[in-house]
Amino acid sequence: MKITDWPKQERPREKLLAQGAEALSDSELLAIFLRTGIKGCSAIDLARNSLTKFGGLRGLLGASEHDFCQTKGLGQAKFAQLQASLEMSQRFMAEALDKTDAFNSVEQTQSYLIAKLRDQPHEVFAMLLLDSQHRLIKYRPMFYGTIDSASVYPRVLVQQALLDNAAAVILAHNHPSGVAEPSQADKSITKRVIDAFNLMDIKVLDHFVIGDGIAVSFAQRGLM
Repeated sequence: MKITDWPKQERPREKLLAQGAEALSDSELLAIFLRTGIKGCSAIDLARNSLTKFGGLRGLLGASEHDFCQTKGLGQAKFAQLQASLEMSQRFMAEALDKTDAFNSVEQTQSYLIAKLRDQPHEVFAMLLLDSQHRLIKYRPMFYGTIDSASVYPRVLVQQALLDNAAAVILAHNHPSGVAEPSQADKSITKRVIDAFNLMDIKVLDHFVIGDGIAVSFAQRGLM
C-alpha cells in the first residue's frame, strides 16, 4: 500500500506537522527524508530496510558513500543530501553555541564535541578556538592518525591560535575504540600543550576525550 493511501493522521509528514518531529519513529523520520520509495517498496519500507541493514540511524548516518549507495533505493544524490543535512545540523549547533556563552558549560561543550568526533574512524586531535568571552571563533581539526606525544606539535597549535586571534582554547580528541578514559599519553600531551600556550598567555580551558557517546573532561577530573 502506498503511503498516500494511509489514513492522513498516520502519514509521516502529516504526523510530523500535527504532533511534532519528536512523535515520529526513526523510520518515519527517515521516510520523510527519502521522500519516495522504489517499486514495490514504500518510503517507510525502504527506511525500515535501510535502518535494519545499517543497525540504526547512527550506522546509516556514518556509512561510507560506497556502502550507502550499495543499498537498493539509495544513491549518490541521497547520500549528498544526507551529508548536507548532517553538516547543517552541526553548523546549527555551532551557531547556537556561538551566540551564547555556552562554551563555559561543560555539558554543552561535550555535546558539541561528541557530535563532531564520536563517529570519526580514526583519531582526530582538534581545537575549539575561543575569543575573550569564550565564544566560538572556529573548530579546527589539527592532527590525524594515532595520537600520541610524538604526533601532536604544540608549536603548530599555538601558531593556529595566534592566526585566529584566540584568547582561549579547548582541546579535544577522540578514541575510536569508544573508551573515553584518558591515557598516560593524553595526560602528557595536555601538559606539553598547556606549557606552550602559557608562553603566549592563551588559556587552555579544558581537554576532552571523546568516546562512544561520552566525553571525559580533564578539568572536571582535576587533571589540569
